[in-house]
Amino acid sequence: MWTGTLECDLLLGDVASLKQKRSVVRPLVAEVRRRFDVAVAETGSSDLLRRAEVGVAVVAGDGAHCTEVLDAVERFVAQRPETDLLAAHRRLLGPED
Repeated sequence: MWTGTLECDLLLGDVASLKQKRSVVRPLVAEVRRRFDVAVAETGSSDLLRRAEVGVAVVAGDGAHCTEVLDAVERFVAQRPETDLLAAHRRLLGPED
């Protein structure tokens, strides 16, 4: 069994309230979950209006599949016009870890 995680540090566009922040982050989280069938949640930067951290996790039978899914999620998040992907950190754990 392999597990992969991806942490995306996002800069949000013109956001001036918590309500506006939620209106950007919630649809992003929902779309990633639906499109890639992964576990995903807002995991940090909750006290900053224009920043968000989104965490993604995937479990698969081989490391290559985990890497493919995380690559696709990262590309999808990076292409969103309402956010800028500042950084993406990933971890891959296999049976020997």
